[in-house]
Amino acid sequence: MTDFIRSACLTSYPELARSLGLDPLRLLKEAGIDRRCLDDPDVKVPAGGLRRLLENSARAAAAEDFGLRLAETRSLSILGPIGLLVREEPTVRDALLSLMRYIPLHNESLDLRLEESGGLALAIVEIRVPRPVPLRQGTELAVGVLHRVLQSLIGPQWRPSLAFIHEAPARRDTHRRLFGGRVEFGRDFNGIVCESRDFDRRIPAADPALARYARQHLEALLARPNSLLSDKTRELVSLQLATGRCTADLVAGQLNMNRRLLHRRLAEEGLTFTGILEDVRSGIVTRALSNTDRPLSALADMAGFSSLSAFSRWFRDRFGAAPSAWRSNARAQLQDSVGRY
Repeated sequence: MTDFIRSACLTSYPELARSLGLDPLRLLKEAGIDRRCLDDPDVKVPAGGLRRLLENSARAAAAEDFGLRLAETRSLSILGPIGLLVREEPTVRDALLSLMRYIPLHNESLDLRLEESGGLALAIVEIRVPRPVPLRQGTELAVGVLHRVLQSLIGPQWRPSLAFIHEAPARRDTHRRLFGGRVEFGRDFNGIVCESRDFDRRIPAADPALARYARQHLEALLARPNSLLSDKTRELVSLQLATGRCTADLVAGQLNMNRRLLHRRLAEEGLTFTGILEDVRSGIVTRALSNTDRPLSALADMAGFSSLSAFSRWFRDRFGAAPSAWRSNARAQLQDSVGRY
């Protein structure tokens, strides 16, 4: 089953892509990522799509350091409530342990591990993938963000050593600028090496009350049961409906299965792919009709239709009214209900 990442990971991507002469919207589409993910940091993006986006962007821009340049724009806020907890922990070690525990809520494909021996500490970054794929950009992004998070807690003078499994790039300017200290390639792990005592430093402005609040919120999220296949399918359909190419074959492939297996697994939950697609489509359209003044042609695009006429026929068959009439009726009902109060 596919892993997901919060679309906050796309923060600053369009600006960086354009600065290198790339078309970010075209590259997003080629990677199977809906452009709407740029507007909401909490929308989930398939991890495989993000990996393709980073590798394709680096290749198109001839920039081996693309992922690292993206990391250079990151701050704690990119992690949402996880970042809040990390900032309010009493020591850097506590902050790192919390980051390790809750990072799956931000990036399901990422594992962080801390190993200590003989006064040295290794903060190891591992990206889980279903099969061997290029990982340079995603790895350097993840390690770069971890470095920036820890440096923001320890101080700008902190100069650990960095290790990467992949081979060295032709130029290391960005690595020197971002890390400052020693960077080694061709190692047997990806991550950060420093003295253990670096993690014993206290975080001066930490607020125990805020940390307690953030931890309770994150624990509640972790306690949720694992997503059903239908939940993952619904997320993928929501992300890709507007592309007009949201098929059972495409979604099954992103879930690392074939179409027949997808249909069979959904049937075990009493659902069908077509039913999920129609429910998602109906929800998107009715919310937009009720709450926005977007033209019907824009709604047709959002719902994955190639033409306004096809959208109108579908809507009339499903709701028994033309979209414009349905919108007027929904607005009138809302005004009536408000007037009664």
